[in-house]
Amino acid sequence: MDKIAKSLRYSLWDGIFASVMTGCSETFIVPYALAMKAGPTLVGMLVALPNLAGALLQASSAALSEWIGSRKTLTALAVFLQALMWLPVIAIPYIFSLHRASYLIVFYAILIAVGLVSFPPWSSLMSDHVPENERGKVFGWRNRIFGVTNISSMLAAGLVLQVFKDLLNDPITGFTIIFTVAFISRLFSAYFLTRMYEPPLSIKAEHRFTIFAFLRKITRSNFGRFVIFVALINFSVFIAAPFFAVYMLRDLGFSYLTYTIITMTSTLTIFSMMRLWGSHADHVGNRRVLRLTSYFIPFVPILWLFSHNVAYLVAIQFFAGFFWAGFNMSASNFIYDAVTPEKRTRCIAYYNVINGVAAFAGAVTGGFLAHILPPVFGNRLLSIFLLSGLLRLAASPLCSTIREVRQVKNVSNFELFFSVMTARPPSSLYAGR
Repeated sequence: MDKIAKSLRYSLWDGIFASVMTGCSETFIVPYALAMKAGPTLVGMLVALPNLAGALLQASSAALSEWIGSRKTLTALAVFLQALMWLPVIAIPYIFSLHRASYLIVFYAILIAVGLVSFPPWSSLMSDHVPENERGKVFGWRNRIFGVTNISSMLAAGLVLQVFKDLLNDPITGFTIIFTVAFISRLFSAYFLTRMYEPPLSIKAEHRFTIFAFLRKITRSNFGRFVIFVALINFSVFIAAPFFAVYMLRDLGFSYLTYTIITMTSTLTIFSMMRLWGSHADHVGNRRVLRLTSYFIPFVPILWLFSHNVAYLVAIQFFAGFFWAGFNMSASNFIYDAVTPEKRTRCIAYYNVINGVAAFAGAVTGGFLAHILPPVFGNRLLSIFLLSGLLRLAASPLCSTIREVRQVKNVSNFELFFSVMTARPPSSLYAGR
């Protein structure tokens, strides 16, 4: 138990530094591309290609983990290599005078893909550390800490960019500073990952199966139907996801600071609400939370059509973060519940492969449609947002094909919604029953 407790503390520090990297980079990659004169098609590829590259690499992560003989070693190595990839991303404006955005797409795709290789073995390792009936609570608590770190880093990065753009007319140096922080933070993550404890795990021949074998049975298994549902949601989301930054910075002319505040509202809400959703999911099941939140997620991009007032957009982001917190938390924990430990690394890898391909397809589709869809309210990007919402709405009923894999309390969507909205303890759902 002492080994597990120490390992969880090391993983907490890994997550904190990973959150610093994410806060200083994820929100600002598209603005970085826009600063290098990228158009909507290249922005779409900047989001799409990393997902495809990551999907292809993750297909082999389970085999790599078994070949190396350690989930921890593969995780730490992938994170270290990801840290190193920040160096060419930072160097682009100083080395290349032409096609800078194209180089960024390539280097960033490698950076994200290498990092994603670490996710299946890390997830498998963490599932060994946290008991099944405490995952919602534990991961919700951890994510609140990571959220504060992420938001603080994001706000600091936005302020740095604003200062270098407005006062010094030099946004590229601002990007150099925040991405250097991302590089250093990821090195610290790699160090703390090497200190984690890895429980022994025996993989037998019957636990090995190819992604093609998985795909052949995907519609016949509960986990397979779950993967299809999430993949279709992701396809719908990524049709619009690359273009919110373009819409705010290029079309609405928002400053880096305003853009950061709007973006961080959703992120802050996600992390602050995960513990609440997680505690409810522990009682009512992840499938119930997925079903409820999937009813509201389709309205997020559609609401962007009606106003570009900053306060209104902040309110939309709060709405989005509230429901995405429940969806993301329950989707992650459903995997842990639905798959045995011996198959977990492989199933997580295949889940991410399929979702990576879906995200790639969505972003490429959005980049193509951004030039040909008729404009809504005078803007083609708003057409993309509307389409994304309608496709999410079409995909949400598929959640009903998934069954819960744990013994949980049976409640209605209305009861769960009311309990979460009023922040009641989940045990109050069952008073008098």
